[in-house]
Amino acid sequence: MKEALFVKRNAEKWKHYEQNQTVSTDELAKKFVELTDDLAFSKTFYPKSATTKYLNGLTSSFHQSIYKNKKEKKSRFITFWTQELPLIFYQERRQILYAFIFFMIAVVIGAASAKYNEDFVRLIMGDAYVNMTNENIAKGDPFAVYKQSGEVIMFLQIAFNNIRVSFLAFIFGIFCSLGTVTLLFRNGIMLGTFQYFFYSKNLGLASLLVIWLHGTIEITSIVIAGAAGLVLGNSILFPGTLPRKTAIFMAAKNGIKIVIGLVPLFLLAAFIESFFTRYTQMPTFLSAAVLILSFAFVVWYFIIYPQIINRKQINGTT
Repeated sequence: MKEALFVKRNAEKWKHYEQNQTVSTDELAKKFVELTDDLAFSKTFYPKSATTKYLNGLTSSFHQSIYKNKKEKKSRFITFWTQELPLIFYQERRQILYAFIFFMIAVVIGAASAKYNEDFVRLIMGDAYVNMTNENIAKGDPFAVYKQSGEVIMFLQIAFNNIRVSFLAFIFGIFCSLGTVTLLFRNGIMLGTFQYFFYSKNLGLASLLVIWLHGTIEITSIVIAGAAGLVLGNSILFPGTLPRKTAIFMAAKNGIKIVIGLVPLFLLAAFIESFFTRYTQMPTFLSAAVLILSFAFVVWYFIIYPQIINRKQINGTT
């Protein structure tokens, strides 16, 4: 069946469904099943079309409405992270990829600039930090900065700052994504400069084993928060088949869910940085184990698991 005919046969039904989502849970479930059938057909025969994108958004909206209307109480808190949020990650996977690309370009720019311009490191990291770190390196404890504050105070400060940055990354998306891209570039350049600084001191591997204990989850979460900003910004620029007001509303709702869903991860990263990273003489095998587990979690939760949840949704088994 040609796509035009498929759309013609179902357009009125989809429009009716889109405008009437405040019905009983049973009726929502019935419509959801029909939509997943249409989505599966569209993904099979028109995988990259605007129709598939539209149906994916409409189906996701119904999926969220069903869970909103269920009497889940305590289980609702669990399903948010186990089903709803991963489904949003899958739906917005392109924006996550774009955020990652923007960030990595900035990391490369930061590292290259630090390599070819000695003053760049001080410009980005500040004279006080560079001087302090050089003194710590001379004393044989290059990462002593992680030991300066008490564990609890450090945890609260780091958690607050990272959560603040994640919400700014989302909110700045309102400026047609430019604000979010700027924030991603700023943080990426800082990271690239920071890593090259330690590499230039022959501490590249040591910095990976120490800094990335918390950095794996922390940096990934910042990139995902940037993706939330791109979702918001792109809904303004490219509303697709939806009215711009509707597209912005749906994007804002998904973006807020993403940044709220990242809060536990920022708390976890802050906990690791405050209570574990300070032990800079940790055995290599233990640091490597934490790094591997963190990386495995990131790949699983942000890439693999969302695909599994999406597949279950299409098959009607979620």
